[in-house]
Amino acid sequence: MAKANNEFEEYEALLDKAYEQLPDKIFESKRFKLPKGYSVIQGNRTIIKNFGDVSSTLNRDPQHVLKYLLRELGTSGNVEGNRAILQGKFTHYVINDRIKEYVDNFVICHECNRPDTVIIREDRIDMLKCSACGARAPLKSL
Repeated sequence: MAKANNEFEEYEALLDKAYEQLPDKIFESKRFKLPKGYSVIQGNRTIIKNFGDVSSTLNRDPQHVLKYLLRELGTSGNVEGNRAILQGKFTHYVINDRIKEYVDNFVICHECNRPDTVIIREDRIDMLKCSACGARAPLKSL
């Protein structure tokens, strides 16, 4: 019986040590809110007014988000300050659907479903690394 009790105490000590090494973000219960893109159609162009805010909320480079949107929408465009200008007329429904797809593919961890991720490059392959659970997953190239 003494041996079992000693093993249990050793297990508890190892478990406490493991909990100390986990990042604090795991224990936060803050809910991730998907950012909405506010767009205006001017002539034959669509302007996403809060594009800089959207990309900073996602913790991603604006050029990476724009490259995904341009590829998915089949158009050209650029970033000017806090806004993105796309060639063509796109409703905010279409733009927000593409932003949601971007979040699902390039922001949310595929293991723990948390948005606490960063894109890293390993051996010419872009990887999605989760800061919460430590998982790594390869990403499709843009």
